[in-house]
Amino acid sequence: MEDSKAKLKTLKKLLTLRQLWAWEGRKVVFTNGVFDILHAGHIELLEKARALGDVLIVGLNKDESARRLGKGPERPINAWADRAAVLCALSAVDAVVGFSEDTPAQLMEQLKPDIFVKGGDYKLEQLREARYAGRTVLISLKKGYSTTNIARKLREVRA
Repeated sequence: MEDSKAKLKTLKKLLTLRQLWAWEGRKVVFTNGVFDILHAGHIELLEKARALGDVLIVGLNKDESARRLGKGPERPINAWADRAAVLCALSAVDAVVGFSEDTPAQLMEQLKPDIFVKGGDYKLEQLREARYAGRTVLISLKKGYSTTNIARKLREVRA
């Protein structure tokens, strides 16, 4: 069994792997997010994304990037290294790479994934970074699941 920490990659290492995967004819899928408190909705999206290709790369917002997304002052709840460790432990995920920008556009411009996957809460016209992928797939979200709702429930329990 592969050490899950081995899935954590630098952009430089991923670019080398990307060339190898292209040479091997492997279809590379890319998705991104904060993945703060992992839940069944995240798992479903990641498994569906992985099923679209041969390799799934997850771009993971660094903490400062996650804070700028406006999800609340307490977010992210889990630090980047912890969120990365959880994602790396998932069998659907082949590689995790961090990014500090607001969007994964810079990563995608260099990686040029075959497929870019986002949740169905996005509209294609919102995703300017999609131009760096061969195609973009929006996956319907599992109803009733969101980290924001989980965080709200936890605050209510504490109150």
